[in-house]
Amino acid sequence: MQIGLHASHEQFAPSRLLALARAAQDAGFEAVLSSDHLAPWTERQGHSGFAWTWLGAVAATTTLPLGVVSAPGQRYHPAVLAQAVATVAELAPGRLTVALGSGQALNEHVTGTGWPTKAVRNARLRECAEVIRRLLAGETVDHEGLVRVRSARLWEVPRPEVPLFGAALTPATAAEVAAWADGLITVYAPVDRLRPVLDAFREHGGAGKPVHVQVHLSWAPDDEQVRDQALDQWRTGALPPLLSEELELPEQLDAAGAHVPAEALRHGVLMSTDLAWHAARLAELAALGVDRVYLHQVGTGQEEFVEAFGNQVLPRLGAGGRAPAGGAADAQS
Repeated sequence: MQIGLHASHEQFAPSRLLALARAAQDAGFEAVLSSDHLAPWTERQGHSGFAWTWLGAVAATTTLPLGVVSAPGQRYHPAVLAQAVATVAELAPGRLTVALGSGQALNEHVTGTGWPTKAVRNARLRECAEVIRRLLAGETVDHEGLVRVRSARLWEVPRPEVPLFGAALTPATAAEVAAWADGLITVYAPVDRLRPVLDAFREHGGAGKPVHVQVHLSWAPDDEQVRDQALDQWRTGALPPLLSEELELPEQLDAAGAHVPAEALRHGVLMSTDLAWHAARLAELAALGVDRVYLHQVGTGQEEFVEAFGNQVLPRLGAGGRAPAGGAADAQS
């Protein structure tokens, strides 16, 4: 299982994330995933760098495989998104994986065209995935449906082909994207909640296709900091999709999450001071057949996280990084 870094554009300036990507490569991380947001989840995060510009910079300054999760169909016309994909893929041949999802109103409401129901968004996503795949294959595309495309063609056709994953949080969506996706990306949950998502994908057309998991975690030297940084930066992670996908403004999400307790985050955020404990939770994902995980430290101490996990967690999982200070015996604990 490969271990990658998640670059959260909602939380940090693009320049800092670029430096972190280079530091992560030096520390033994094996990939980097970029969020693609127009707005942060909370006003306290306060950033929203443009993913595609940043991916070009990472492509030019690292050798890491690149991932991004994007939502076509509203903020991005599929032909425009396909051009962005093709450009980054040309800069980093064979290194880019694009995951397509149905999106959140937080990022898409700015078009002023209304926010469709989940069923319509999923249908639109499938149409967009087909259009993007055809464009990336070099076809001239016309399409009439939930999205409209007229005589679109890319003049930079990426080689090799760029895999298009589907993003899904629930078994129902995982089963739906399995029909068209080259792989699945989902988010961490305890094994009893995550396994049904992976099973649904594999049973409805995704068998043998790769699975990536974004892992939100909170690590710090003391328990109080672990709890406080998770609440400060990622309390919206405890909100159900009915809110997190439907609310339009960071201040609305702040209001919705104002009374979320730390315990409510534990089902979706790995919270501990213990690096060996974090390694054990990640090993559970490897046992589920996950091919790559992207680690997202929700706190602001990014550089310390990269160094600590590079030294103490990645080697325990047989990934990159440096040997833990305790030696081989310590790595077995």
